[in-house]
Amino acid sequence: MSLKAQSRFELRTATRDEYETAVKWAEEEGWNPGLADLEAFFAADPSGFLMGFADGKPVSSISVVRYGDYYGFLGFYIVHPDGRGKGYGMATWMAGMDYLANRTVGLDGVVAQQNNYKKSGFQLVGRNIRFSGVPRLSATAAPSVNIVEAQLEHASQIENLDRACFGAPRPGFLRAWVFATPDAGRKTFSAFEGDGLSGYATIRKCIEGYKIGPLFARNKQSAEALFQACCADAEPGAIITLDVPEANRQAMIMAERAGLAPVFETARMYRGSAPDLPWSNIFGVTTFELG
Repeated sequence: MSLKAQSRFELRTATRDEYETAVKWAEEEGWNPGLADLEAFFAADPSGFLMGFADGKPVSSISVVRYGDYYGFLGFYIVHPDGRGKGYGMATWMAGMDYLANRTVGLDGVVAQQNNYKKSGFQLVGRNIRFSGVPRLSATAAPSVNIVEAQLEHASQIENLDRACFGAPRPGFLRAWVFATPDAGRKTFSAFEGDGLSGYATIRKCIEGYKIGPLFARNKQSAEALFQACCADAEPGAIITLDVPEANRQAMIMAERAGLAPVFETARMYRGSAPDLPWSNIFGVTTFELG
């Protein structure tokens, strides 16, 4: 669909302040974003957040974050209801795809849009199931697992585990996400078995309740200990959300046993060669926006 002739449409890289508008749209769409996500998001790739403006008014958004030399992730693909049906969405999509060029591109899309993504060369690899609810806390933990708040001295081990589970390096994002200031509303825990890191998880405040993500662990007992530590750090009675790859059956069982229920799902899709991810170690994805 062509752009309306009477509207002057401009697509450009957005500033962090401008992109607060896209976060507000995401809230209105029911995506429940974190209260202080953008600092870490922009640390991943400050040029990867595009917005479309019609006659100077924001009408569309997309995030197309580059990781390393070969990978990118697409999210925040939103057209404001006032701008739909006017060609702004397709123009925004094409600009995002141009920015990511020949990279492998991942996305977590709503199920209803799978066919449209397939037309752009994306292939389905599996589903992510959003579990949400007030969790039941366990009184016991595996004695072999030691849970501590993440420290800078853990950074290299966290980065190594994260790269394996995410599929690409993202050191800038991780430093901002994991080692956040207290006002960011995020806390990260590290799990150790023996002298080695066996997992890590971040919990953050959102518009409604909290989200845990990522939750990466080398085994079930470390994942469960991290999950319980995150839940215990939240306000009593708060709703906790965990986005679980359907391919990790142990993670699905963990969420269900804790009293969380499936409320939403996305389609994990890739254009290009999908990374070979260790799904059994991915108990919770980081975010649907940035992968």
